[in-house]
Amino acid sequence: MNSVQASVHNFLFTVYPYICLTVFLMGSLVRFDRDQYTWKSDSSQMLRTGSLRWGSNLFHIGILFLFFGHFVGLLTPHWLYEHFITAPQKQLFAVVSGGTAGFICFIGLSLLLHRRLVDPRIRLTSHRTDIAILLILWVQLVIGLVTLPFSLGHSDGGVMMALGDWAQRIVTLRPSADGIVGLDWPYKLHLVLGMTIFLLFPFSRLVHVWSGFATVAFLFRPHQVVRSRRLNVPAGHNQPRQPGAGV
Repeated sequence: MNSVQASVHNFLFTVYPYICLTVFLMGSLVRFDRDQYTWKSDSSQMLRTGSLRWGSNLFHIGILFLFFGHFVGLLTPHWLYEHFITAPQKQLFAVVSGGTAGFICFIGLSLLLHRRLVDPRIRLTSHRTDIAILLILWVQLVIGLVTLPFSLGHSDGGVMMALGDWAQRIVTLRPSADGIVGLDWPYKLHLVLGMTIFLLFPFSRLVHVWSGFATVAFLFRPHQVVRSRRLNVPAGHNQPRQPGAGV
């Protein structure tokens, strides 16, 4: 790797992650503060409901599993699980489970994308940003599936260890790109495009994900039932009238 390639590599994997995370967090806050009415995903439920139902369900099931799988898999230190599962076993489990979820998500997203692009009525009601983010997610899924054969070729678990060490260093503000220099190109492209999705997140309909998290948090909040008291109502106003009382 020459000096130019080394500089680009260091920028992409030590500086670019913080740019993406900063824009992701600050942009989401600004979007919510200034544009709350766009904090949603546009619905086209009245058009081709069959493909929407299948596509949406498969996509959401797959993407939720992939998100939390990546989150836990990359950010969990090796010493927490090394007594229960080895690095090669963890990598094999990640390939099988992630590949299954990725394939489910790919089918769902392909249905949603086909629906947006082929049906002229839905195409007219779709924003260009909606289609663009679906295309980016679709490409990201394809690249993620492409990494699976490469992971099977590295059965020692070294790839997962290298990716986990890189992600944990980013989170703990100790960035280093040295450990992923030798990784195959699909891994690096998958990382860069994944970070770019976080960068684009506040400017797309993906912000409605925050609403989902807020709804789940609201459901688990402790609630107190408070009985309101009507003001300026004379005492006994709502009491039943006694027999013989005047009209």
